[in-house]
Amino acid sequence: MEVIYKRCCGLDVHKATVVACVLIREAGKVLKEIRTFRTMTSDLLVLHDWLKAYGVTHVAMESTGVYWKPIFNLLEGSFEVLLVNAAHIKTVPGRKTDVKDCEWIAEVLCHGLVKGSFIPPEPIRDLRDLTRYRRSLTDERTREINRLQKLLESANIKLSSVATDVMGVSGKAMLEAILSGSTDPKVLADLAKGRLRKQLPLLKEALQGRFRPHHRFMLGQILSHLDFLDEAIEEVSKEVENCLPPFSKEIELLATITGVKQRVAEGVISEIGVDMSRFPTHRHCASWTALCPGNNESAGKRKSGKTRKGNRWLRRTLLEAAWAASRARGTYLSALYHRLVRRRGKKKAAVAVAHAIVII
Repeated sequence: MEVIYKRCCGLDVHKATVVACVLIREAGKVLKEIRTFRTMTSDLLVLHDWLKAYGVTHVAMESTGVYWKPIFNLLEGSFEVLLVNAAHIKTVPGRKTDVKDCEWIAEVLCHGLVKGSFIPPEPIRDLRDLTRYRRSLTDERTREINRLQKLLESANIKLSSVATDVMGVSGKAMLEAILSGSTDPKVLADLAKGRLRKQLPLLKEALQGRFRPHHRFMLGQILSHLDFLDEAIEEVSKEVENCLPPFSKEIELLATITGVKQRVAEGVISEIGVDMSRFPTHRHCASWTALCPGNNESAGKRKSGKTRKGNRWLRRTLLEAAWAASRARGTYLSALYHRLVRRRGKKKAAVAVAHAIVII
């Protein structure tokens, strides 16, 4: 096969060690050198200098958990570093060692048979860490509210049956009163505000329960955890805002799409970045997001076209935007959803709308 890269290196990455194979093919001769390095920063700097000494231009490694990141951070800028999907370079079963793995990676890289994964620049990676962490905190807050509702049900308090939001202004005031020792349904119901006051008789019945000291202790723990999560989410959101000024123009453009608001725009930029030249066409971007139909055809018969596994963070963000767009009126995305929902179902119609948002 044709040699594409004459001086390359394959890395087999582990938590404590990395096995490197330098492969040089020039003037009909083949030079192969293999060394094992630790993954401490000082050892990785030695690896960097060792590759420089051999004049290596391209380096490839598997995307092994998070263990590739320290190596990528030190080699980025000095070499063309390709982070490769492990499933794409799997070798023949039964012949697997660390040395053989790095040799095989170097061999397929030499002939240009591997394609690097999309790694955004450092500012986008920092923003991605923040938005993903905020999403995790928001998910944890949702789980904690679900625990709160289970606790209230076990105490025979049916607040969620009357109030739409248990952690709203009225609901939180009632929970704080219960935590401080108040158990009179009339007193608790009188803390309701706004439209909830129209349901005072039903609210009094819902707040009549069997609240024991055990429930009070659990309620205190859950409410304190929710306060901590609210504060943490606010702090992370402020840090996200500090990272956004370079991308303010792109956020404004994204916000013009039906269903896309500030949070969704932040999530899209943190996952895809702002340089669309990385994707040859809009179809490649949709395929990378895995929001397009999958290919599964054999013997001339097309089988299931379900979507592949892709970037789950971006997929979730775009699906939220799709559901919001489906509820808009007089827009193309809303019309697309309602045209498909009758024969494809709600979830498939939402995926189609999310695909349309990616194309836009």
